[in-house]
Amino acid sequence: MTAADKAIGIGAARRIVLKIGSALLIDDASGALRRDWLRAFAEDIARLRNDGREVAIVSSGAIAFGRRQLGLSGKALALEEKQAAAAVGQIHLAHAWQEALAAHGLTLAQILLSLADTEERRRHLNARETLAALFDFGAVPLINENDTVATEEIRFGDNDRLAARVAQMAGADLLVLLSDIDGLYDRDPRLHADAAHIPEVPALTDEIRTMAGRPRPGYSSGGMVTKLEAARIAVGAGCAMIISDGRAEHPIRRLEAGERHTRFAPAASPGTARKRWIAGALGSDARIAVDAGAANALRRGKSLLPAGVTGVEGNFLRGDAVRIVGPDGAEIAIGLIAYDAEAARRIAGRQSREIEALLGYKGRDVLVHRDDMVERE
Repeated sequence: MTAADKAIGIGAARRIVLKIGSALLIDDASGALRRDWLRAFAEDIARLRNDGREVAIVSSGAIAFGRRQLGLSGKALALEEKQAAAAVGQIHLAHAWQEALAAHGLTLAQILLSLADTEERRRHLNARETLAALFDFGAVPLINENDTVATEEIRFGDNDRLAARVAQMAGADLLVLLSDIDGLYDRDPRLHADAAHIPEVPALTDEIRTMAGRPRPGYSSGGMVTKLEAARIAVGAGCAMIISDGRAEHPIRRLEAGERHTRFAPAASPGTARKRWIAGALGSDARIAVDAGAANALRRGKSLLPAGVTGVEGNFLRGDAVRIVGPDGAEIAIGLIAYDAEAARRIAGRQSREIEALLGYKGRDVLVHRDDMVERE
């Protein structure tokens, strides 16, 4: 572990989600992009990527950017005006990020999500697989809330929670919320000069939650309440979370050098947390029967291929939890299946190379991936 790893408090985190508030990207007085800040931040990202780390960015700023382009600065916006500003601003925002990262030879990929995309199971799976593919290709995903069609999300400015859902979905080791405050305090430091900074939160207790108080304009970009809700989601998924002041240039470099922040400790690793969630999934009475060869392969930690399936019972949708049983009917594992019941029956017992011809589309080569499966003891 390097000194930088110790300073950031995460060890050798390999997959990191960085959430950027609009106040960091957009100058409040002029409404213009803070280009020098963005260039410095792109340098930070390039250094992380050169170190072999995977990085995703959750960026606010589309509405703030778009309102200036539409001449809406200096006024409260109605919902439809916010949505119009988001539609205009998102193009400029993505271009600014692309230009900054391209200077370092990095490929940017834009994803627009709503909270529903991260919380509804099948949409969650689609987004997760897209993120995994982008990481495999070495791209840097740029994720923003789909403000053009969102309603309640815009009104409450909930990109903190969106960032936590992205970290959960991506299996990230670390979520960093870059804000206008350097972490959690026992009281609002802008009202109480003697407020104490909390450097480490080992568990989200009721006492910690009361420290957030009520959201206050200016206390942080999304309010400390939403940041603690983001922490609840992240640490429950096995992802550490950090709140840090990102207003100065090179915020990640500063964080690694030991700049003050608050770290929320995860309950387990991302993989362990996911396995626990799968193991606890109630699902239905759906069962996938496999032959002896497949059963032995599963016990060795392999994925379930269609060729080893001898029977499919019950009704289920893609992403549902199913029970996998051996030739004797004993349960071997529980896992999240990659096909619905009808498709699973059509490809059962067949080779993976036949899937496209049987279904009319190229799906996954496996019925249940080993990462989506928990072996029963």
